[in-house]
Amino acid sequence: MTAVTAPAPSPARSARRGGGPTFLTHTLLLTGRQLRWAVRMPAFLVMNLVQPVIWLLLFGQLFKSVVEIPGFGVGQSYLEYLTPGVVMMLALFGSAWSGTVYIQDMERGVMDRLLTSPANRGAMIVATLVYQSILAVFQSLIVVGIAFWAGARFDGGVGGILLLLVGVVLLTAVFCSLSNAVALLARDQTALIGISQLITLPLMFLSSAIMNTKLSPEWVRNVAAYNPFEWAVIVGREALSAHPDTAALWGHVGLLAALAVVMAALATSAFRVYQRSA
Repeated sequence: MTAVTAPAPSPARSARRGGGPTFLTHTLLLTGRQLRWAVRMPAFLVMNLVQPVIWLLLFGQLFKSVVEIPGFGVGQSYLEYLTPGVVMMLALFGSAWSGTVYIQDMERGVMDRLLTSPANRGAMIVATLVYQSILAVFQSLIVVGIAFWAGARFDGGVGGILLLLVGVVLLTAVFCSLSNAVALLARDQTALIGISQLITLPLMFLSSAIMNTKLSPEWVRNVAAYNPFEWAVIVGREALSAHPDTAALWGHVGLLAALAVVMAALATSAFRVYQRSA
């Protein structure tokens, strides 16, 4: 009796389907590609260093007296109140622009070359998330360091800072995935910029990042309760506080994690749509 041997899958197909080592290796390689691009752009790195300083010191000086307003009631300096908000603002704005990487790759033909290569498809999506998360964590540490240098003190300690970074990574995953999905579907830089601004600015102002929502109209407080950016601000603020509300902290971590999964699925679907039309 003759044994029938199934043909071995091609290396390219195996790499595209492969998980485990292939996925991790390709993720690291593609993330490294984006990091090398950032290193080769000194102006980009300088802006990522200067921007947190401007946000923190400008807002910190402009609004430092608001803690004296009756009803603000946070029991800390405005700089200490503001720091988690600025950290999350930088994560929000940075991740909302992440789709520009895909659009640039499309315009230069890089995306098509990657699609015809053995590159793991999942790694192509995750690498952008990892890259943006690294930048967001880098900026966050700069902001916290500058705030500490300027006189802010955070009772949450190192553990609180680590929890703050968890919130940063989750917020980055949410809006990086959304930005990538928009980029893959719209395939236009102008459309992506317009949609990003339309989403991010209202989310920022409909939150407690700059001003305590206790002083805002009731409708703002109601909207803020469903604002994922506000969830991240709450995570950061509770993480750095002396006596965090653990229910609020972990509850909002869970909400961000769930939304990140949904947005990752959306980005994956958008990638498949682009792949079919490429």
